Amino acid sequence: MAGKRSRKRWVIVVLAVGLVTIGVVGYSVLARPAATVDPSRLATVERGDLARSVVATGKIEPISKVEIKSKANGIIKELKVEEGGPVVEGQVLAELDKDNLAARLREARAALAGAEANLKAAEAELEKNRVEAEGPDVAFATRNLERAEKLAKDQLLSPQNLDDAKNALDQAVNRQLAARTQLGVSQARVAQARAAVERAEEELNNATIRSPIRGVVLSRPVEIGSPVSSILNLGSAATLVMVLGDISKVYVRGKVDEADIGLVRLDQPARIRVETFKERQFDGRVTQIAPMGAERDNVVSFEVKVSIDNASGELRANMTANAEIVLEEHKGTLIVPESAIAYDAKRNASVDVVVPDAKNGRQRVPIKVGVSNGTRTQVLSGLTEGQKVILQ
Repeated sequence: MAGKRSRKRWVIVVLAVGLVTIGVVGYSVLARPAATVDPSRLATVERGDLARSVVATGKIEPISKVEIKSKANGIIKELKVEEGGPVVEGQVLAELDKDNLAARLREARAALAGAEANLKAAEAELEKNRVEAEGPDVAFATRNLERAEKLAKDQLLSPQNLDDAKNALDQAVNRQLAARTQLGVSQARVAQARAAVERAEEELNNATIRSPIRGVVLSRPVEIGSPVSSILNLGSAATLVMVLGDISKVYVRGKVDEADIGLVRLDQPARIRVETFKERQFDGRVTQIAPMGAERDNVVSFEVKVSIDNASGELRANMTANAEIVLEEHKGTLIVPESAIAYDAKRNASVDVVVPDAKNGRQRVPIKVGVSNGTRTQVLSGLTEGQKVILQ
């Protein structure tokens, strides 16, 4: 009987010890806050650089771009440059077919020879007309008329003779006027001859198309044998021979929302990224801000131009680029992920920090925030570097 009681006590003691052990283990598990937070939801308060910025998306464009069109009609005989090739000012880009221009060239040369001959003839005629224009017979006729009038007054000369004297003077004056008119005609012919020479020389020069700038060939839509119409005849509708551009300096023309445009200033720094060089960053600066916004789909935006130094020539025209314009930047500031911050109805910010002794291992702490780039936010007060915060 005593043995049974002893065994019973032993069983009770074992059960009691087991229950106590289970309770202690359970309490320990429940009391560990780290076990209640998924490690993937923890973030560390760090110190680093943070900037507030806006992104303007657009295409890479050269600072200077020139459309090359011919001043002469003809057929492309030679193309001296390829797309992407460098050019310098005055370099020959293309030659028009001289065979197709031969008729006009012969006419121009004939006009030049004719102009020179006409010029010599006009100079001789000019000298002759100059002598006649001085009109020495006018003075003689005038004196003769004066004597005739005196004789007629003294009735020593018949009326017929007086009339003859007047007619002689009129004829002398008319010859003088004709000589002066011929002088003007001769001078006009000289001017026409000189103009014909200039036109002939210009037509000859226009058969060669040269580069007006230093840069690269952005496009060349024509080939050898392509017909070319003159810009002097068709204006803007003339044949586009080439497009040249200086890509040593390029720019991105993008749009900024009206909510942010007030913070954009000339000469602000910008970081440019292009799809071709995903791991590269190019530096630029704001060089132009549109004074008037454009509305589209009830959203007003302003055009901004960001210039980039492209001395290496790596950036090409029409590359898609994102220009991140830095509105304000803070160095060595406390930073937490935006997703760790909770805001109340009054936009007061707070975060949950890991506190092992607190209930559930966390404690909500009010903080004061500064700028944000959308993923990370500056903390002005309420946290210290190295603290663990819990993502919401």
